[in-house]
Amino acid sequence: MKTLLYIKVSPRNNRSHSHKTASAFLSAYQQKNPQDKIETIDLFKLSLPEFDNSTAQAKYAIMHGEEKTTEQVKKWANVEETIQQFKSADKYLLSTPMWNFGIPYKLKHYIDIIVQPGYTFGFSEAGYKGLAGGKPLCIIYARGGSYDENSPMDFQKKYLDMIFGFIGFSEIKTIICQPTLGDKETVEKAQDKAITDAKAIADEF
Repeated sequence: MKTLLYIKVSPRNNRSHSHKTASAFLSAYQQKNPQDKIETIDLFKLSLPEFDNSTAQAKYAIMHGEEKTTEQVKKWANVEETIQQFKSADKYLLSTPMWNFGIPYKLKHYIDIIVQPGYTFGFSEAGYKGLAGGKPLCIIYARGGSYDENSPMDFQKKYLDMIFGFIGFSEIKTIICQPTLGDKETVEKAQDKAITDAKAIADEF
């Protein structure tokens, strides 16, 4: 049995185009892999550790081999718990809307917690090395407008491809639902295509 970790970013639930697409993916995946476990992280319901002064000081104490205070130990334990939950999965599905040409702040917060030296990436004279990849990852994007691969206004997909590549994910499956704003026919066509793509990828995931 494998565990698929679904990271849900949109707070809009059933009105979310990214979540609708993810739901279709998960349904198709569960039919194909009934023995697997699906674990969901809803970022707008999750209480993430704050990366405040104590947490930051704990990070640098670890990096420099220094003793941590009792408060720092407690704060860093919360960070490690979040990282461990992420790393323990065998497969990953992430669905996110585009906010202000980038990602929602809750997803950025989550990334700032899990991307840590010695946990999800390492560094040596040879350079950086991802420590959390080598596993299947599919990212579902929803955008109000339409953006091609070279759009200078897309800070959503470019950033997530980079940051997950940085921690070791080399083959990232992509599903894009766009545009989600416009006339009903255009939006429904975009949603239907995204769902079709999701089912096809889930079938081989």
